[in-house]
Amino acid sequence: MELHGEKVVLRPVTETDTAILERIVREAEVAAWWPPPDDYGDMLAVVLEGEVIGAIQFDEETDPEYRRAGIDIFLTARCHGQGLGADAVRTLARWLVQERGHHRLTIDPAAANTTAIRCYGKVGFKPVGIMRAYWRDPRSGTWQDGLLMDLLADELT
Repeated sequence: MELHGEKVVLRPVTETDTAILERIVREAEVAAWWPPPDDYGDMLAVVLEGEVIGAIQFDEETDPEYRRAGIDIFLTARCHGQGLGADAVRTLARWLVQERGHHRLTIDPAAANTTAIRCYGKVGFKPVGIMRAYWRDPRSGTWQDGLLMDLLADELT
């Protein structure tokens, strides 16, 4: 599978990509929100002009009564604020809606991660509510709040 956005390409992570992604996820700006993944096998590399700049992943709930998909992403800090995260999220969201048939998508950034929240808002995700003590900060070990955001298929920008 290879998905093309306006600027980025999403494709399966290769063995060569793993070392690059390990460096990215250890950057201070990324590590603040993402612990190093145990496995990159279920992720897609986010590629800009041939260079891996991050990774994106999705999960799916297939129970017909609760069907939805969720998205997570991280990009190297030097690519923050350029619309590349929104392009990657929008590209994956379109695929999840058009090809996988999801009518609703979710994303759950840390409530304090205003950069991510702004990015997801550009794609059309809307805040649903605060999930209290939702995730454990790997640096401090303390529980932090998360923001649940969702997007209905017809709201995708």
